[in-house]
Amino acid sequence: MIRIAAVGDVHVDKDVVGRYRPALEELPDRADALLIAGDLTRHGTVDEAKCFAQEFGGLGVPVVVVLGNHDHQSDQQDEVTKTIEDAGITVLEGAATVLEIRGHRLGVAGTKGFGGGFAGACASNFGEREMKDFVGTAERYAADLERALKSVECDALVALTHYAPVPETLVGEPLEIYAFLGCYQLGRSIDAAGAALALHGHAHHGSERGRTPGGVPVRNVAHPVIKQAYNVYQLLSEEVDTTLIGAR
Repeated sequence: MIRIAAVGDVHVDKDVVGRYRPALEELPDRADALLIAGDLTRHGTVDEAKCFAQEFGGLGVPVVVVLGNHDHQSDQQDEVTKTIEDAGITVLEGAATVLEIRGHRLGVAGTKGFGGGFAGACASNFGEREMKDFVGTAERYAADLERALKSVECDALVALTHYAPVPETLVGEPLEIYAFLGCYQLGRSIDAAGAALALHGHAHHGSERGRTPGGVPVRNVAHPVIKQAYNVYQLLSEEVDTTLIGAR
């Protein structure tokens, strides 16, 4: 059994420091690792990254994150990444890591992802150069995620993104903005690699639960959706399943 704590969209700045920490201090008794699905900061500054590292560093369990769109706002994403990594937190972008957990190998592959929409209501790689660039960006992130997922040898495999891989976890958001909240290419990559679980954030007014077309469980762990410091999911390596155990 592997227990994964997960949250996204924590948007840490100096006024947030200390808000999550009491619940985070309980993590070693509740979970084996913490995965954070992007929007670590409010405006993507180095100072905010330092605040995030202070709040989510040194927890006694491995912490693995991807960046979100907010973490790119100030065009300091490379500096933000370095600041967070210097605190001992793993940042993934088109890459994977393997965590050894009580004799099991947990693989986590991650990317920020991008928008573009879903079957029947998606952008197409046709027409103006600007549209081709938009769709090409989504395709590139999805291809990077698929390569990272397929590169891992493990007992349980998790896909970690900021943007959504399916529309079901966007229910509650205006339909008009679905194309800016995720894309079908991410779900296709997750299915191609056979992940056991997919986690994302970004959709603050969305729904928690969904599945890829191939049946992989998807969980929207954006903090405004789960309404707590983290949820804990139980991964059973013997079968592809997830069970919510709960967290304060």
